[in-house]
Amino acid sequence: MTYDELLAMYGNLKIKEIDLSGVDPEGEYEGIYSDGRIYIRSDIPTTTQKACILAEEVGHHYTTVGDILDQTDIRNAKQENIAMAWAYEEMIPLHALVEAYWAGITTRYELAEFLGVTEQFLQESLDYFKRKYDNYYILGNYLICFDPLAVAELKGSGTDEM
Repeated sequence: MTYDELLAMYGNLKIKEIDLSGVDPEGEYEGIYSDGRIYIRSDIPTTTQKACILAEEVGHHYTTVGDILDQTDIRNAKQENIAMAWAYEEMIPLHALVEAYWAGITTRYELAEFLGVTEQFLQESLDYFKRKYDNYYILGNYLICFDPLAVAELKGSGTDEM
């Protein structure tokens, strides 16, 4: 999903690109969610990177509570992980991996581009899916393997509908 598509989809939220150096002089944060508002660092170079950041911040809107900036607190780290999981599933639904298979995508670079995410976000997503489902998931007539990444069409019927 592109940055513009995310902006349109979540247009009910207050989303703004700003210079975060005043609140974040070390440049630690690329995005911040606070009180129903999402702030994206304005100097992020690509809309693909902005889309990944925006998805995470929208995830915070739907899944987290309170100030969780202190990631040394395990409760905050857990909330961060929940927001990231939301973003992974929003940006890379499993059926999109099957669509990439049918589109003839063969490299991780092509897959990241096809999905509209950074290669780092793609890898983090695959790591998340591997933790969630073990190493594979059956979606309809497709076996999705997360490490190494592969999609295979199964003969017969699967367990889930696409």
